[in-house]
Amino acid sequence: MSITAEVTGDQALIAPPARAVVAVVIEWRGRIALLKRSQRLNHDRGRWHCVTGFLEAGVSPRQQADRELFEETGLQSSDLLDLRQGPALLLNDDSGGSWVVHTFTAVTARRRLEIDWEHDSYRWTAPGKTRRFANRVSWLDVVLGATGHLGS
Repeated sequence: MSITAEVTGDQALIAPPARAVVAVVIEWRGRIALLKRSQRLNHDRGRWHCVTGFLEAGVSPRQQADRELFEETGLQSSDLLDLRQGPALLLNDDSGGSWVVHTFTAVTARRRLEIDWEHDSYRWTAPGKTRRFANRVSWLDVVLGATGHLGS
């Protein structure tokens, strides 16, 4: 991972390296799962998003995606028909931080998810109807677009 520098006059401002995460869109019979963040969390409380998690040291993005799917939804590798890796995205947050987001689509034959404490609920929806979820995280549309799940 490279560190970028912006030079202003004699002073160089060095940006910290981007933080790496995985973002997994779950698909079942052409629908996608949106998960509502728990009210007990400080970050993105009550907002709709997909499965996410920090990329741990020494773990591949695919391995982390498998872990997050199991932890957040109870889905195991045997429940998946496919786990497709999408493009890695470089996103900036509201405070100027950079994030490398490794995107995935997990296709499952299992409709019922066993959500953990990080979520209050989940809903299956057609990709073209995600914009009806007004309280979604700001980056969700970018991830859905990168994985081919952003309807018109």
